[in-house]
Amino acid sequence: MIYGDIQGVGKPVSRLVLGSMVFSPERMELATSLLDAFVEAGGTAVDTANAYGRGASERAFGMWLRERGCRDRIVVVDKGAHLTPEGVRRVNPAAISQDLAESLDRLQVESIDLYLLHRDDPDHPVGPIVECLNEHAAAGRIRAFGGSNWGTRRLGMANVYAAAHGLCPFVASSPNLALAIPSEPMWRECVSVAGDAEALAWYRDTRFPLLAWSSQASGFFSGRFAPGQVDDPNVARVYDRPDNWERLRRARELATRHGCTPTQVALAWVLHQPLNLFALIGPRTLSELADCLGALGVRLSPEEVDWLNLGG
Repeated sequence: MIYGDIQGVGKPVSRLVLGSMVFSPERMELATSLLDAFVEAGGTAVDTANAYGRGASERAFGMWLRERGCRDRIVVVDKGAHLTPEGVRRVNPAAISQDLAESLDRLQVESIDLYLLHRDDPDHPVGPIVECLNEHAAAGRIRAFGGSNWGTRRLGMANVYAAAHGLCPFVASSPNLALAIPSEPMWRECVSVAGDAEALAWYRDTRFPLLAWSSQASGFFSGRFAPGQVDDPNVARVYDRPDNWERLRRARELATRHGCTPTQVALAWVLHQPLNLFALIGPRTLSELADCLGALGVRLSPEEVDWLNLGG
């Protein structure tokens, strides 16, 4: 495993972050096996959210934390302020406080290491949001905070406000980033920086921690899909385009050369970006987790990194 630091978290953060969308108390055996194997491989960071399974993910993760007695070694990344089922934005102090209280109760922890706002509301001023998060940090409910699916402009606005008022800033951001470039958002009001040169330059120059969700493009490189043969409507809608099929072809070619899988090549490409990057992975089985972990051993040259993204 490899590690990085995120301001305020106070623990080493594994560069691979285990996603928990498949966790639930009803499937506790699966959650336990994935978490145990991830930690055994050196993983320290686990990502969950108030909205995942209507709280089922948080409950299962909390059960595992209590059973294993390892809360002090695990970086808990949680998210709140998601849209309503009808798509109404909820990025305001009342909704943030409600979701945070629910998450702490489900996880059965006193504090969340890194709390991310699951969505942004560009129509809502950043000041009350920053002040609310600072109040929760001062009360010990969260250690550090940031935004998920926030654009770089709004992140900058939030931190300008924090600096002007002597408050703690946002310290991390979680947009989508993968080798495949989406044609449209996977879900409503999601933000991707894949193929966005301006946003990627901002992250590169600021070294702002980036937690890349769907870092393997929802299984696009898994071998399940081919042109005209995409049985997942979301994957078809977002990734079915000629340039991505060429990226898949090149990932397969490099996988043969390196003796690994195309998904490992695609994840290694993300990890090789010149960014302060943490890749979120979402394995559903132990074999998928092992495949993700194997990407840590794939070494790509700068020329290969460029070529995979249709350069060279």
